[in-house]
Amino acid sequence: MSEDKALSFLQLIRRAQRGKLKVYLGYGPGVGKTWQMLLEGHRLREAGVDIVVGLVETHGRAETAKLVEGLEVVPRKQIHYRGILLEEMDLDAVLARHPEVALVDELAHTNVPGGENAKRYQDVQDLLAAGIHVITTINVQHLESLYDTVEQLVGVKVHERLPDSILAEADEIVNVDLAPEDLQQRMKEGKIYPRERVPTALENFFKRTNLNELRELAFRELASQIDLKRRSTPEEEHSTAPDQVMVCLSSRGPNSAGLLRYGSRLAGRLNRNWYAVYVQRPSESPTAIDATTQRYLSETLTLANALGAIVFTYKGEDIVDTILHFAGEYRVGHIVIGRPGPLSWWNRLLGRKTVVERLILKARGLTVVVVDAKTEPKPLGAGKQRQPDFEPDAAPNR
Repeated sequence: MSEDKALSFLQLIRRAQRGKLKVYLGYGPGVGKTWQMLLEGHRLREAGVDIVVGLVETHGRAETAKLVEGLEVVPRKQIHYRGILLEEMDLDAVLARHPEVALVDELAHTNVPGGENAKRYQDVQDLLAAGIHVITTINVQHLESLYDTVEQLVGVKVHERLPDSILAEADEIVNVDLAPEDLQQRMKEGKIYPRERVPTALENFFKRTNLNELRELAFRELASQIDLKRRSTPEEEHSTAPDQVMVCLSSRGPNSAGLLRYGSRLAGRLNRNWYAVYVQRPSESPTAIDATTQRYLSETLTLANALGAIVFTYKGEDIVDTILHFAGEYRVGHIVIGRPGPLSWWNRLLGRKTVVERLILKARGLTVVVVDAKTEPKPLGAGKQRQPDFEPDAAPNR
C-alpha cells in the first residue's frame, strides 16, 4: 500500500471516530436557535441519550433559563482577566465527563485569553475529535466569507467570526427562521435585549430592511451548504430519476399558502424532499417593493419553513430559466406553480407567453403541475384536474 493510500485510510478511520456536528443556523439574535437546541436536548434526554449542557448563553432571558432546567449542566470554568471574573465552558470537564452529546451555544464566540483555545469552535472541534456529538448555534453574519457583505448591507462590522469550513463540516444544519416583523415584536416586548436597549436596536441592526437582507443571506447559505453536500455525494447515488418536488413562489401570488400546502402534500405522498423557490427580479429587492408586499413574502417564506420545505431565494432576470436551472441542479421531477392571469390581447398579438406557458414549453423530463392560485387546491387524489388547451394542470414533458 502506498503512503498516500495509507494516509487516506487513516483519515477515514479518524473521521469515523469523530462525533457528529449539528448546527442551528439563524439570521439574528432572538430567532430561537438556543430555544430549539434546548428543546432537542430534552427530546434526546427523554429518549435515553446521555446528554449534557456544555454551555448555554441565556442572556438574561427567563424563558431560556427555564428550559435549561432538567438537563445536566457541566459547571463553567472561572477565569480572572484584567481584574474581572469571567466564565467559559470547561472543556476539560466536558471531555472528562464524555457524554454522548454536548450542547454548546454560540459557536463563533471568542474565548477569554489565556485558555487552551482562542475560539469556541476550536473547543467544539476538540469535543468532536474525542467522539462526542455536538449541537450548537450560529448566526449567519458570523461566517468569515460574509464579513464584507454584512458590512455593506447592514453597516455592521462583525468582530466574532469563524471559518466557513466549520459550517461546511457540519453533518446537519437546521435553519431557524422567524418573520422579521415577529422578531421586531419580540424585541419590543423585551424578550431579546433589556428594554433600555430596544429603541437603539430597532433603529439600527434590527431595522426591517436589515433583517430582510440577513434573512436572505441565511436562506442562501443553507442552499449553498445543501448544494455542497449534494456535490460531494458519490455520483452513483444520483443515478435514479429526478423525483424531488419544488414549489415556485411569487412575491404577489394570490394564494401562495395554497401552493405550499399542495406541494407539501405531494412531497409527502411521494415521500420526497421538497423545495420552495422564490426568484427575485431586480424590481423586487427589499428596498424596492412596498411594505405590504414585503410582509406577504415574509409570511410566505415563514410558512414554507413551517411546512418543512427547504427554502431558496434566487436573483434572476428570467424566471423560467432560473426555475429550470434549479430543477436540473436539485433533481426535481415535479414543479408546482400557480396559474397566471390571462395575457392581454395585445401581448398575445405580439406572440408573448405567460411564465407557465414558457415553462411547459421549455421543460424536458419534468411534470409541471399548474394549480389555480385563486382558490385553495383540491386535496391530492380528489380526481384528475381539468386540462385547458394551453395550461395543462399536470403536464409531463417526457
